[in-house]
Amino acid sequence: MIRTVGIVSLSSGILGEQFVAHEVEIGLRRLRDYGLRVKLMPNACKGLDYVREHPEKRAEDLLQALRDPEIDMILCAIGGDDTYRLAPYLFDHGELAAAACEKVFLGFSDTTVNHFMLHKVGMRTFYGQAFLPDVCEIGPEMLPYTKKYFEELLSTGTVREITPSDVWYGERTDFSPAQVGVSLTPRPDEGFELLQGAPTFSGKILGGCIDTMYDFFNGERYADMPALCERYRLFPDMEDWKGRILLLESSEEKMSPEKYRRALEYLKEAGVFGAVSGILAGKPIDRMYENEYKALLSEVIDRPELPIVWNLNVGHAAPRCIIPFGVEAAVDAEKQTIRFAN
Repeated sequence: MIRTVGIVSLSSGILGEQFVAHEVEIGLRRLRDYGLRVKLMPNACKGLDYVREHPEKRAEDLLQALRDPEIDMILCAIGGDDTYRLAPYLFDHGELAAAACEKVFLGFSDTTVNHFMLHKVGMRTFYGQAFLPDVCEIGPEMLPYTKKYFEELLSTGTVREITPSDVWYGERTDFSPAQVGVSLTPRPDEGFELLQGAPTFSGKILGGCIDTMYDFFNGERYADMPALCERYRLFPDMEDWKGRILLLESSEEKMSPEKYRRALEYLKEAGVFGAVSGILAGKPIDRMYENEYKALLSEVIDRPELPIVWNLNVGHAAPRCIIPFGVEAAVDAEKQTIRFAN
């Protein structure tokens, strides 16, 4: 059972900006209504500029949260785009390995890099939700499907089974105080879709945001990111991917099909698709380029026998489940379930 939550800003420092103060207030109240103690880590709320300019302080917050015996769950404020810059402060002197321990770590988007960092030092983590996008949802409550998995994680420290959401929601574009209490419009969803391969497969899940994985290999966003990621070996090698299930989901940037193709090609060149036992792919936000992405998965991977299950409710498209990394998962696309052995 989770009793104390530590909130960290490992990418964007938006949590400290006044224009989200009403959202933060909602989220903190919800956490406290669960009976949780909340610790905002020392630099989590110092704003966009400070957090961007001080990756060493972000690293300090993560290490402090890991070392704090009272904190049961580390909850990422939100994603962003440059958490790779924490690597020297986490790995140069073995800091992260020394602090690694068994506690819940939850985040998504750019936090994919942090998941890979923690995977590197042997920690199991949880992918799919974050504080600002989920707990701070400005509607009357957290989205019901999202809330279900968040509450399971709080009460049990894990997630045992994922089934599809009956509905999905378009991207919220107005987060102003005037929108507090305004619900998103639900739209019918169709469940998991088997694109190819056998409907049942198993393995430990690892992966995350394909936009972030693209940046591991391509320096168009940050010129130094590929070299730094290679220096610290942040992207798992082919041997590490053997028998795993790859999770892919895409961001609010709605990458073009051309960029999606290149992202898949980078993963193919890294040997990922030749090593994994299957692929789980999330619904794109607003279902943008849905058909194009599906076609590209089969075309670029070019392994008809490799199972690919599409339309998970995870990551950027709302609502969001929570996926445990590092534990055995059994996927059954016919029964519409993903079960975990923890």
